[in-house]
Amino acid sequence: MQINLITGISGSGKSVALRAFEDAGYDCVDNLPVTLLENLIQTLQSENCERVAVAIDARRGQTIAQLPQILENLRRDHQVRVIFLNADTNTLIQRFSETRRRHPLSVKRDAAQESTLIEAIDKERNLLEPLRAQAHSIDTSNLPAHALRSWMQDLLKDKPVGLTVVFESFGFKKGLPSEADLVFDVRCLPNPHYDKALRPLSGKDQPVREFLEKIPEVVSMENDIVQFVEKWLPHYIADGRSYLTVAIGCTGGQHRSVYLVTRLIQHFQAQANLAALQINFLDRHRELDSLPAAAL
Repeated sequence: MQINLITGISGSGKSVALRAFEDAGYDCVDNLPVTLLENLIQTLQSENCERVAVAIDARRGQTIAQLPQILENLRRDHQVRVIFLNADTNTLIQRFSETRRRHPLSVKRDAAQESTLIEAIDKERNLLEPLRAQAHSIDTSNLPAHALRSWMQDLLKDKPVGLTVVFESFGFKKGLPSEADLVFDVRCLPNPHYDKALRPLSGKDQPVREFLEKIPEVVSMENDIVQFVEKWLPHYIADGRSYLTVAIGCTGGQHRSVYLVTRLIQHFQAQANLAALQINFLDRHRELDSLPAAAL
């Protein structure tokens, strides 16, 4: 059975992610208590279910500590993928303020003192840290719901086996992606932003591509990143990684980083020897994907 566990910090988009699985035809269960997970899988298996997505959070406190061992038990007979959604604290506070919902761990239980929102978020981060370390992490701080749905749809096209390498463009002015394992800073390259004709375009557009591919430093940067990733991929596989996020950053995340991610994904997807190693490649563009749908 393909088991997808969706977890992460409350307010980071777990409901959006679970709906993407539901739309793809998965059997979905939300807010399942940790202690019921193995029983649920046994029941679904007896009903010949092949794909399931389960959302679990830390609302029941310390029982979440049992989850890593439960997942290890399930991996003996099933394919298990853990997706961890995260966001920075300021973004989470804003989201809770906008929805006027309470954080699950801020609710008063028994005679215990009620927690503030920030205290509840910090407590949840600590409880979920062992899961985050083994999961495919997605930072939704600068990501609207439609972009998260799109990213989840791309992820669902991938088989939950082998190593998945994600090349992600971003803009430094909006901060580093928290899920990044490797970060390459390409702000030293000539910037198409200063060309008025190229400014409204992106690194996916032909005029920008033609501008950048003529610059020797851009070609050299691309080759260096390719060589670095190719050299170290076998080591990440040997380390038992399931996901590796390679983030390419420029100032605004619109031109140089987008161009390089596009070039990198084309290069690596064409490598037959890597496909034989069950390495899957995905591309993301944090700032472009975060634009309103009408602007895409």
